[in-house]
Amino acid sequence: MDPRTKARQLAMQALCQLDVQGTSVLAELKDFFTESEPDLAIRKLASDWTKGTWENVAECDKLITEAAIKWKLSRLSMVDKSIIRLAVYQLKCCPDIPPKVAINEAIEIAKIFGSDKSPAFVNGVLDGILKKLQPVKKTECEQ
Repeated sequence: MDPRTKARQLAMQALCQLDVQGTSVLAELKDFFTESEPDLAIRKLASDWTKGTWENVAECDKLITEAAIKWKLSRLSMVDKSIIRLAVYQLKCCPDIPPKVAINEAIEIAKIFGSDKSPAFVNGVLDGILKKLQPVKKTECEQ
């Protein structure tokens, strides 16, 4: 498995933990990453993406809410929401990641961790967000 794919999967799982337990679990995520992945580079990348997404979660959620027409954020599954949040963070704040890569990786993660309908839903929401962000260049977000 590609190291960045593994890092995305770990980040998505960590974001699920943060969504359930709140910011207090941030201090414990290092243990989660260490127990889940032996490769230090993958752990660091997953940690960086998790922290970056969580620090920008309000902006990510705003974009998701605007794009997920007829869906309240509270109605989204925790897994779908975490996958989309991570991808939105990467679309908005990670200039080294091409938008198509961020979206395709999110779809692939949704196929593994989500429901049967998750990949299409994730794709639709992220496509709407990308169209909104296209005129705007990626910027450095809080990290």
